[in-house]
Order: sequence, then structure tokens, then C-alpha cells
Amino acid sequence: MLLAAHQPQYLAYTGYFAKIDRADKFVLLDTVQFKKNEWQNRNRIKGPNGVQFITVPVSFNFGDTIKNVTIPEKEKWRKKHLMTVKTCYSKAPFFNEFYSWFEESLSQEWVRLGDLNNHTVTGLMKLLGISTEVFIASELPEMPEHPDRRLIGLCKYLGCDTYLAGEGGGDYMDLNIWKDSGINVVFQRFREPVRKQLFGDFEPNLSAADLYMNEGNNSLDLLRRGSEIMRAQD
Repeated sequence: MLLAAHQPQYLAYTGYFAKIDRADKFVLLDTVQFKKNEWQNRNRIKGPNGVQFITVPVSFNFGDTIKNVTIPEKEKWRKKHLMTVKTCYSKAPFFNEFYSWFEESLSQEWVRLGDLNNHTVTGLMKLLGISTEVFIASELPEMPEHPDRRLIGLCKYLGCDTYLAGEGGGDYMDLNIWKDSGINVVFQRFREPVRKQLFGDFEPNLSAADLYMNEGNNSLDLLRRGSEIMRAQD
């Protein structure tokens, strides 16, 4: 049984969903520290002027976990995001299917970033056809603070004997701790295949929204074609 885990991201990128699809169970790590200028509150899309960020405004204190980061409602970000997606993707073949879900999603007044991100992750999973079982870390028993021991604890609690890490996971994971735990570790390698995309040359690793609006029902097959699992010795 294979477990993967990641911080919940806003309109997460294609490789994020390829990783979820590879796993039997996936944990949204909303109990870890929010990191400014990373991917928890923004992602990349592509418009007539090239690649651009789409960003959710946030309010936080240093050290806040993702689940405690708030969204200042005075900001008109929801209307802006809807308009930006319409401007960039209205000519994409599967725009209407995505936009219907996105408009309904942003009709809600989101107070916490974690709740919004959990919603966009599970919503995009459904659009992409990914059926992996999802858990939210803040709804599970408390785990150790140490990053490796936290993940090991999640594996054991959820009955998984193998953890799926990102391709660069070996650079920061203590594999000796994992070996002693009895939990195996494998790594995901993702190289997004060239596919349909508006506005010039193909740009990989954008938000999965770009993939879905351009490829629709072909999206999951493309994610699987670009993903492979490597053992530590590979």
C-alpha cells in the first residue's frame, strides 16, 4: 500500500496530481508551516502574454501552519481569478467544464487558505479522474514534528508499507530513519509529455487547470505517461 503526502496547494501543478494518482492514499499536510513565495497560495497558468502567476492573498504570522493562514476577504481576488482564467482559456476546448466548477468553487467565501486548497485539490482530482483516497492531516491524530517521523507515523496509521516521495526527496530525507522504521521509500520522477496548449511553445509544469482545459478526458493518460516510480538505488 503506497502513501504520498504534500502540502495543499492552490490549483496545483501537473506533477502534483501525477503523484496523487500513483498513490493508494494521499495526505494533505495542512499541519506544516506555511512558506511565503512558494506554492501554497499561488500557481502558474498561461495566457496570451505567456506564463503568469495566479495568487491568493493571505494573512499570516511567521510560523503559522497552512490550516491557520487566513484570506483577507476585502481583497477582490475571486473576481480577478475568474476573469484571468476566462481571458487565458476561453478558447480552450474544455474551458466550460473547468470554469463551471471553478466559478462555483469561488462563489464561496473562503476564510482559510487550507480549506480552499483542500477543495481545489480534491475538485481537480475529480475532473482529472483520479480516485486516490484523500486524508487531511489536521483531521488525523497528531504526529511527530520531525518531518521524516511525521510521514512514517502517517504511513503506519494509514496502513501503508511504502512512502512515495518526490524526485528530490533523497536530498533532505534521512533514509536511515526510514530503514529503521520498516517503511520502504520510493521516488516519483515526472516529465510532462508535450501536449495541446494555447499561446505558443509548450510550457510544462503549469497548474493542472491548464492541462484539463486543453486536454479534458486525455489528461489522466498524459499524467500517467509522464510519471514513473524509482527505487532509492535507481
